Amino acid sequence: MQMDYTRKFRIQDETGDQIKDILTSVYNSLQEKGYNPINQIVGYILSEDPTYITNYNNARSLIRRLDRDELLQELVRRYLMD
Repeated sequence: MQMDYTRKFRIQDETGDQIKDILTSVYNSLQEKGYNPINQIVGYILSEDPTYITNYNNARSLIRRLDRDELLQELVRRYLMD
């Protein structure tokens, strides 16, 4: 079956600031523990394995509150719009 249309993917935008706050907190916690925050966050996003994120400052619990699709959408949106 061939599809001749483009499907639309839409997530509500009201969580953008919450995502930024959580990512900033997780980033800071990873950095404080001596990890490369970018590498660790990318590893988490690609695998959804929470062990990429430290438990320090409750960072692992925080990032698990985020839906991966919403997180990716927000990252792309902020990269392209800011």
